[in-house]
Amino acid sequence: MSLRILSIAPTSFFNDYGCHVRIYEEARALQALGHEVTVVTYFKGNDVPRLRIIRTAPTPWHANYEVGSSRHKFAFDALLAVRLLRVLSRNRFDVVHGHLHEGGLLGGVLARPWRLPVCMDYQGSLTDEMLHHGFMRPDGKRERMWRTVERMAERSTDAIFTSTIHAAATLRKIHPDRRIEALTDGVNTDDVRPGLLSSDERAQMRAQFGIGHDEKVVIFLGLLARHQGIQNLIDAAAMLKAQGHQFRWLVMGFPGIDIWRAHAEASGVAGEMVFGGRVPYFDMPRVLALGDVAAAPKLSLTEGSGKILNYMALGLPTVAFDTHAQRELLGDYGIYAPVGDTAAFANGILTAFANASMRAELAHQLRARVQQHFSWHQRAKLMVEVYEWLRGGADGSRQ
Repeated sequence: MSLRILSIAPTSFFNDYGCHVRIYEEARALQALGHEVTVVTYFKGNDVPRLRIIRTAPTPWHANYEVGSSRHKFAFDALLAVRLLRVLSRNRFDVVHGHLHEGGLLGGVLARPWRLPVCMDYQGSLTDEMLHHGFMRPDGKRERMWRTVERMAERSTDAIFTSTIHAAATLRKIHPDRRIEALTDGVNTDDVRPGLLSSDERAQMRAQFGIGHDEKVVIFLGLLARHQGIQNLIDAAAMLKAQGHQFRWLVMGFPGIDIWRAHAEASGVAGEMVFGGRVPYFDMPRVLALGDVAAAPKLSLTEGSGKILNYMALGLPTVAFDTHAQRELLGDYGIYAPVGDTAAFANGILTAFANASMRAELAHQLRARVQQHFSWHQRAKLMVEVYEWLRGGADGSRQ
């Protein structure tokens, strides 16, 4: 039976970074199984092929906003609530899938008159994100308030999907009466694979960034934010340069490129680091193929780290801070440093480049692991199983 799924995305969908990729790939995988998906989201964002997207009205005073925590999001979410009510009143759906805490809370409150089951897609702590962005001080009244709001959002939904196994285990202790499933990120290994570039193509693309074909390249692609470990990456580059090691660092993503470029200049590594800017999601595999080793310096202890799956699918040995989320993906085949230990992270880069045969073995094992364990098709089947279980509960048949 085909299901009609309403996806609530309280963000400027679609953009070329983490949570947007998860929302998009979940929707695409559900559609591949024959289900209908409608995404309700903010006014700003890019349309994607073959996906129905309904947007809010714009806010006239803040048309060009950046990603991340912002006081303007209160207005964006109010507009999203208005649009959501209109969409619910004019369309028929079988289930609501709210992304992030805001999406879960909006769905849990506003969809109740229609007696629809509501799932929440937990991609990390909302409060932790605001702390990382400097939106509030730690251990204060505002943090306690937002922790309470998080719990309210989680309790307002019937089931929760988490982006990590660790998050699922944590939430089961907090909400033992909820169905909570670990829905780790996935990757399409047909689109993201080794051998995408010939030797000549790789050399030509590297030359566009001022990088020689035989230089050792560390690559990062993602959101340029402090909690992603960008400062740690710059500091690691400076440490290695001071030790006499020669690497190039290809840092792809947004926002704040000028700020981080200034940090690199102040650290003495402006000549080694290339800030390439935003990469369209569909160009991502070819850009990542320019690297020899991937960097995953994410500091957040609650968010997933879906970019690592792209590194793995391309067979890129990956140096990562040792968080639960990153170890869940890389398993025994990551090169780890203690969280926040920049010196250890720099040593991990050295380890990755020290032995060509080790890099080749890691590349093989990472590719095999991602093919075996991280298919979006498998994740879509789990989502549908939970949807059907929730719908059965409407007539008392849920077990």
